[in-house]
Amino acid sequence: MRVARGDDASELVLLEQEARAALVDTRGGSRWLEEHPVVGDRWQTLLTRPDVTVLLAELDDVPTGFMVLVVGDDRIARIDQVWVTPQARGVGYGDTMMGAALDTARSRSCVRIEGEALPGDRETKNLYERAGITARLIVVSALL
Repeated sequence: MRVARGDDASELVLLEQEARAALVDTRGGSRWLEEHPVVGDRWQTLLTRPDVTVLLAELDDVPTGFMVLVVGDDRIARIDQVWVTPQARGVGYGDTMMGAALDTARSRSCVRIEGEALPGDRETKNLYERAGITARLIVVSALL
């Protein structure tokens, strides 16, 4: 695991496409996709923003996951996206990235860290809970 660099942008595009494709048929996924525009060709710019840290998980130099951490002026660190490819799950990439995100948030004097998990996404909920990040609000919704 390491902090992503500008030359990782093309790999992040592919990982983001994989992550977004996985959300299409999940409960809450279409709404999340609407509210979180594709980064796509803007990864290069995102990687240079001082308020953003992008963590990249790798296995033998092959990217296997990523996490986007955004630190707001309110000193709240927000995990905006997290993804580990299904074939690389269960070996600790998510936990390693989460540990780095917590360290980054503390080093930037954040007072809180927050993230999102879709309904039924037990893997992401477990990742947050192992790090001591628990639900503070559940939003319910229905189309009319």
